[in-house]
Amino acid sequence: MKIGVVSLGCDKNRIDSENMLAYLQDDGYELTGDPALADIIIVNTCGFIDSAKQEAIDTILEMSEYKKQNCKYLIVTGCLTQRYMSEIKDGFPEVDMFLGTANYHNLPQLIKDLVAGRSDRSYTNDKDVRHFSPRRVLTTPYHYAYLKIAEGCDNKCTYCAIPNIRGKYTSRKIEDIVGEAQALVRDHGITELIIVAQDVSRYGVDLYGEVKLINLLEELSKLDIEWIRLLYLYPENITESLIDYIVSNPKICNYIDMPCQHISDGILKLMNRRIKSEQIYRLVDMIRSKGDFTIRSTFIVGFPRESEEDFAELEKFIKTARLDRCGFFTYSQEDGTPASRLSGQIDESVKLQRQEKLYALQENVMIENMKANLGKELDVIYE
Repeated sequence: MKIGVVSLGCDKNRIDSENMLAYLQDDGYELTGDPALADIIIVNTCGFIDSAKQEAIDTILEMSEYKKQNCKYLIVTGCLTQRYMSEIKDGFPEVDMFLGTANYHNLPQLIKDLVAGRSDRSYTNDKDVRHFSPRRVLTTPYHYAYLKIAEGCDNKCTYCAIPNIRGKYTSRKIEDIVGEAQALVRDHGITELIIVAQDVSRYGVDLYGEVKLINLLEELSKLDIEWIRLLYLYPENITESLIDYIVSNPKICNYIDMPCQHISDGILKLMNRRIKSEQIYRLVDMIRSKGDFTIRSTFIVGFPRESEEDFAELEKFIKTARLDRCGFFTYSQEDGTPASRLSGQIDESVKLQRQEKLYALQENVMIENMKANLGKELDVIYE
């Protein structure tokens, strides 16, 4: 039978899909990228914010149309099902089976049971269950791959549903991560490793009792690769010693992706972010004082009680900090999060106006920043 997988959401979810594909390929299934040829279609969903949930629902409905043609079984997995299993299993009669986020290793047997008519329709799991696997079918361009070093999150930001979906922060062992990276280099010839977790900057705290990110990077740097890139470093956990290490290691990109989320002290406190505006400004200055860094961040606009003054602070930061890349997201009122219960929820039209204004500001910043590269010679990996 031919199986096609549609993967939605973040790069961490992509790795889950790649693990899933490997389990299925090992069991003898033929993989296809064309849903019109698939006997079984699997949709690996995201359930993080409203737009992601809507995309997942739209994709499920789109794939269900293939059941009128070639598709015999439609399976839905991932964060949406993990978070809303009881709600969605009755809302999609077209779907033959629903799985949570930790059942991928059981997929071959579950599909056999489904085909034989002896499976349940939904399989939930404890959000803290972990099945890290080094087996992957890469879906990225040939020269890079993502490498997940931890699952879950303990930061407890008031707007975020990730701890409710993915559970507590769980680091993988250094030797296991390095072993997977060795296989990626040996079997796929990748030249760039992109290190991912919900919070890369706290790697090892739960497993070793202290941050072991530099120790991990030391081992990964021994591999025959060109670049190592880090996603995502929480600003409150970025230390000067980490920046010094990045500068000293030619294999690690001078690229800092740090989700600041806001700059107003009042909003940061409501978000339960353990950093203040002044510290963020100092952090940006410290990073830039160490060398030629690219800095990316993300920000939430329209958080509950965000005043015009709070937003003006954020505008000022975008203009003056001159970060190289920024993502701006309108606040999504997520079920079960503390922020969803706050008074002072912002009208959607105001959120969109603020988002549009910041993107326009950032576009000008990026143009000016990129002009500084004129006349320079840079090392690149081209696709």
